Amino acid sequence: MRHPDLAALEAEVTACRRCPRLVAWREEVAATKRASFAADEYWGRPIPGFGDPDARVLILGLAPAAHGANRTGRVFTGDRSGDFLFAALHRTGFANQPTSVWRDDGLALTGAWITAAVRCAPPANKPTPLERDTCLPWTVAELDHVPDIRVCVCLGQFAWDAALRLRTALGHVAPKPKPRFGHGTIWYDDADSAGFGLLGTYHPSQQNTFTGVLTEDMLDDVLRTARELAGLPPVP
Repeated sequence: MRHPDLAALEAEVTACRRCPRLVAWREEVAATKRASFAADEYWGRPIPGFGDPDARVLILGLAPAAHGANRTGRVFTGDRSGDFLFAALHRTGFANQPTSVWRDDGLALTGAWITAAVRCAPPANKPTPLERDTCLPWTVAELDHVPDIRVCVCLGQFAWDAALRLRTALGHVAPKPKPRFGHGTIWYDDADSAGFGLLGTYHPSQQNTFTGVLTEDMLDDVLRTARELAGLPPVP
């Protein structure tokens, strides 16, 4: 089904209740809250994509954080992973500000669209294969309205695998052998000029950023490479 516009699609995404386990968890978290966010009204619904409809770069994550996007209502907003990511997007010319705390805080993206492979916060941050596959059509529908994507920045192994499934769902031939994920790895199908390429990076989780597995310079380099691959002008 073709959705008439992104606003209509967003309304359908945020009303989705297709995965009973995810519905129960996201709503339980929203009701019980974390003590430090006790005064906040949690979003507690699926999270739509966000960004520039003319984007050439797709940034694909795993799933909303229980007390991040599940609280704020916008992907990667309100948690440490998002703090790290949006600061990098600002430094590399994709975002108009370096911070993202709430869905209506004035953040705007240019040249990039951000979404997640799974739209609801999963228990232990681990969606099942069925939940992953059930969410896939939402991303396919989003890209129907964000048609100029040239490269997908995959935040971690899960997103890399999801991006390959997304390409197949969009009608592109699945690569054989399957390309392997790695930080800074670039993969393109030279025989498929209509499909987008993949660019891997370690996920900006605290587990990676606090230990130095992923540094600011490493993520900035990946995002600058994404600009180059997508044909966007470089930033200083």
